[in-house]
Amino acid sequence: MRAEGTFEVVSFVPAEIGAADPAVTTGLPVSVATMRKTYNGQVDGRSTTIFTAAFDPTTGTGTYVAMDSFEGSLDGHRGTFNFVHSASTSGSERSHEFFLIVAASGTGDLSGLTGSGGLAVDADGVHRVWFDYDLAPSA
Repeated sequence: MRAEGTFEVVSFVPAEIGAADPAVTTGLPVSVATMRKTYNGQVDGRSTTIFTAAFDPTTGTGTYVAMDSFEGSLDGHRGTFNFVHSASTSGSERSHEFFLIVAASGTGDLSGLTGSGGLAVDADGVHRVWFDYDLAPSA
């Protein structure tokens, strides 16, 4: 099954990273942030996100890894679950994308949820998300 929707980032808060001992300096700075998102469409609800990136804001080059905890519904099936996603950007396009629903993380009607999905940002800035998913039969 596929559920599609749009989402909006309602909060992006940089988090403090503890100093590594000894510190490792690379060509791109590494940062961590927390995010809150709201979703509309066949994907309806909210999520909290832990977002990690190595990114150059001047060129738009970098890679991120994010873990979302979602609460809401997919096609009317209500519950919670986790999903992980990552991608690289050259400044103008995304590549090396990864998107996975975390096995055994579903609750409520989403218990037994498995699958993958993706996200995209339209030219007009609209953020889109989709989940290609299966639900285990109810016991």
